[in-house]
Amino acid sequence: MCDLRWRPGQTVVERFLRPDGSVGQQHPLRVLSDDGRVLTAWLPAGTGIMASRLADGRALREAPLAERFRTARTSVPAIWHETSTLRRIADDEWSSVWWFFDAECRFQGWYVNLEIPLGRSAAGPDRMDGILDVVVTPDGGWSWKDEDEADAAVAAGRLTVAQLVRLRAEGERVGELVERRAYPFDGTGTDFRPEPGWPAPLLPG
Repeated sequence: MCDLRWRPGQTVVERFLRPDGSVGQQHPLRVLSDDGRVLTAWLPAGTGIMASRLADGRALREAPLAERFRTARTSVPAIWHETSTLRRIADDEWSSVWWFFDAECRFQGWYVNLEIPLGRSAAGPDRMDGILDVVVTPDGGWSWKDEDEADAAVAAGRLTVAQLVRLRAEGERVGELVERRAYPFDGTGTDFRPEPGWPAPLLPG
């Protein structure tokens, strides 16, 4: 782990690494706060990112499930569109919590991206996507997302059985917080508004 702390207003890049160590998606984030363990940051709609596609040019979900985690991937420029996200990324948690907002900055719900934490680089937080996710509605309901993909990822060797067990346990932990309406699902951050004139964060280079 790097002993790094980022300043409010600074741009960091959240990198999603693949099991072989190569870099997949990259999301530039505007830092709101950081205590050295928990980073809170903003990714507005319209921000340029690096996304993943299959090496043959297909989008990931265009491939049959049996092929999706067995085909080589490449990184391509893309735009984060439609919704903006406020993110809470804790170095020692196997998830990050994303608050989703529409174009008028109205809160739409939470998305819990289950992830394997890989520490911090000088550029920003490094994670490995856990495939399995949790969706939380504004009224406090929650459900699993992409369970079939997670099983396919294990079958293809993209995740280990032990990793998926840990990711499911993290999802259950999050679900308990949702059911108790405990932080971060207690309404905190649902009224967030970016400062007028904030520029979109930019990927370096």
